[in-house]
Amino acid sequence: MSEPSESPLPDAREPRGGRPALRGLAREMVTLEWDPLPRMSRPRWLAWLPHVAVGYAAVASCAFTVSQLEDHYEVTGGLVVAMALLTGGSTVLGLFRPLAGWWLGLVTAAMVAWTIYGNVGQGQSWPWTPAGAFTFAPLILLVALRKPPRVTIGVVGISILYSGLAETAFRPPGSQTVLPGIALLFGFVGVLGYALRATRLARGKLVEQQVLPAEERARRTLLEERSRIARELHDVVAHHMSVISIQAQVAPHLVENPSEELKENLAGIRENALEALTELRRVLGVLRSEQPDDPSALQHPQPTLAELDGLVDNVRGAGLHVTTEIAGVRRPLTPGVELTAYRIVQEALSNCLRHAPGSRVEVGIAYGPRDLHLCVANTAPTRPAPPSPGAGHGLLGMRERAGMLGGELAAGPLPSGGYEVTAVLPMDPQDLTGGSASETTRDS
Repeated sequence: MSEPSESPLPDAREPRGGRPALRGLAREMVTLEWDPLPRMSRPRWLAWLPHVAVGYAAVASCAFTVSQLEDHYEVTGGLVVAMALLTGGSTVLGLFRPLAGWWLGLVTAAMVAWTIYGNVGQGQSWPWTPAGAFTFAPLILLVALRKPPRVTIGVVGISILYSGLAETAFRPPGSQTVLPGIALLFGFVGVLGYALRATRLARGKLVEQQVLPAEERARRTLLEERSRIARELHDVVAHHMSVISIQAQVAPHLVENPSEELKENLAGIRENALEALTELRRVLGVLRSEQPDDPSALQHPQPTLAELDGLVDNVRGAGLHVTTEIAGVRRPLTPGVELTAYRIVQEALSNCLRHAPGSRVEVGIAYGPRDLHLCVANTAPTRPAPPSPGAGHGLLGMRERAGMLGGELAAGPLPSGGYEVTAVLPMDPQDLTGGSASETTRDS
């Protein structure tokens, strides 16, 4: 539930001092807006406890009002029932419209005082019955829980002022004063409500501050993964552009008596390839300069599925039992698919090492006619996993890589207690315009 915005303090230069602030407070005191009591956030199974407590207080208020009027002040008839229903109804109304409930309770208290005025005996309390102040106190608490402190101060002040004016002007002879006790009770309830409201707001701010850094870490991890993917793909593209440049340079020597048009076209191809290679290296240099100490930024050939056995051997050396199964006809794929598949398997195995120590892992690769299917599944861990120093967003990077090629990746727990990561990558990735993988790579 959003808190109502609090009006700023009046400027010291305003000619009439605090009158604007008083007018603003008066408007807030008569604003009977819908403001339901929020549920408890923790524990969740007690979320509706405040509402149940207020409902119980409303029923108790009705019973106490009837008992007080009939037993202590000898008031009977339908008027007693009406006073009881108004007292309980004001408490229920305070659940949803706190100021409306408080005003109704204050008017009801005045009506009760008028009703019992002629029946007040020696030593009896007035204008509040012995239980009347305690049935009215929850209304102040409901206001203090949801309204700014200045509204709570106004509510407490008016309630005490009503008691003081009633005793001063209309106090029955022989009745007992209750003003000191009323002031103490209402003041304590107001302070309690303010403290609970401040605690709730502080907890909300803390949760917000915890959520924002988590979102920022996820965003930063996503950007870092995209930068890493860009560096790796630029390495692949740079290699192919170098090959094109060399082939264009050698091609005229492979043809007997090449025409001038052929030489000119091949020279243009080589010139364009060299220019594109220069631009790629410039962009790649910018990407690498952002993280000069990152080992992944070093220039080296990018891994492929042909190096899967070495990756699995390294993981086995770290103490994880890994088995591999390859289905279909194993064949070379486009560099982007090879790199993405290798990185997905690598990250999935790293997660098994970090989060499932002692488990058994199965790595499956299936070469389909159009898609490459990957599956990395592990059994339940046999010992507790140590705290992980990582950012915890490895799946984010894997999904980013699969989505870049137009593939899909799914991950989730298994009924047996293990975990499974599956991915489907197209053999011939298409870009958003329907071009081939080579066109996608060239545009990058």
